Amino acid sequence: MPLANSDLPVATALLLQQVRACTLCAPNLALGVRPILQVHPAARILVVGQAPGIRVHNSGVPFDDASGDRLREWMGITREVFYDPTKMAIVPMGFCYPGTGKSGDLPPRPECVPRWRQQVLGHLPDVELTLVIGQYAQAWHLPKSYNSSVTSTVERWQQYAPSVIPLPHPSPRNNIWLKRNPWFSETLLPELKTLVARALD
Repeated sequence: MPLANSDLPVATALLLQQVRACTLCAPNLALGVRPILQVHPAARILVVGQAPGIRVHNSGVPFDDASGDRLREWMGITREVFYDPTKMAIVPMGFCYPGTGKSGDLPPRPECVPRWRQQVLGHLPDVELTLVIGQYAQAWHLPKSYNSSVTSTVERWQQYAPSVIPLPHPSPRNNIWLKRNPWFSETLLPELKTLVARALD
């Protein structure tokens, strides 16, 4: 589980306190405000998702769902490692659950990025490996090369390695994508596990 604020440097603890008190997009959140992220300046790996789903909103724990189980399997790590903030930072593009649309969860609320993103990332000086998951994360973290297609971006993962690895969303909704792209499991995932182990060593 994430460390208490008392275990953090004062500046980081203060920033997280401010983030968790944010109500900037409250009028647009059907279930209310609950920013969910994991940050510690010692983290070696940064996981960038889209926004919390409803199960994560209810638990308050990032990637506490089937997507998280699959992501940890892809990375080759345990829950204990994943939820150790001195090893792993988890900073989605939107910190709160955005609600549900016609075909799944809505996109991350746009207010988060300009208000908080650079500040939060500035508290992660030791990150060696960034996992960029899904179209919204890739469009922001890979702006010069992202062309609106997650598949083509992930296919070109070797252009970003070893410091950045673009990934499809690990949601069960992407099972068909995984079946259609066997190279992902055969080629990318073994290298991902190697890079994760190296960053944590």
